[in-house]
Amino acid sequence: MLRLPLVVAFLSLLHLSSALYFYLDAGENRCFLEELPKDTIVVGHYKAEEWQESTKNYIVNDQLGIQIVVQEVDSGDKVVNTRGLPQGKFTFTSHEAGDHTICLRSNYTGGWFSTPQVRMHLDIAVGEAKVDEEGEREHVKDLAGKVKDLNSRLADIRREQVFQREREAEFRSLSETTNSRAVWWSIAQLITLIATCTWQLRHLRMFFESKKLR
Repeated sequence: MLRLPLVVAFLSLLHLSSALYFYLDAGENRCFLEELPKDTIVVGHYKAEEWQESTKNYIVNDQLGIQIVVQEVDSGDKVVNTRGLPQGKFTFTSHEAGDHTICLRSNYTGGWFSTPQVRMHLDIAVGEAKVDEEGEREHVKDLAGKVKDLNSRLADIRREQVFQREREAEFRSLSETTNSRAVWWSIAQLITLIATCTWQLRHLRMFFESKKLR
């Protein structure tokens, strides 16, 4: 296992990069050890070239896949475990401070008996500073648009709630007015009924008294 020298400043916005290339056989695994502080962004660019005996030259073969595994040494957790093309990049953020192993292995699918030599170029950038400025700007714009849309929806909900409260107040006032009118109407009916009964009783009393006198 090889160890890449790395000096990490604990102030933010420090960006370090280390580039190298090495040789390995198809199927061989090569690991590097990086000591990283917590919550540090790491971006690795790689390119695998296969030796062609016919041309006596290294070329990029699309059948040559690269397996990338990044693992925290102390916890054993794998933060990256993916198989990529012969050239590309990988990105991860360290969850804990400490040593991390970055392992690359070539997976050749061209034949059973061929074990070509592979030259691997590896460029590792460590730090929090500007990993992908354009991507970050697009991400911020997207988040700003979503926040603006949420604010607009919240404003619509608030207006709807105010409207519902106003309608509720109007309905309550109308209900109270209707109930008050119903009570007064009942009282008026009761007074009319009592007056009618009193008049009828008085009229009957006078009628019977006049009949006795005769």
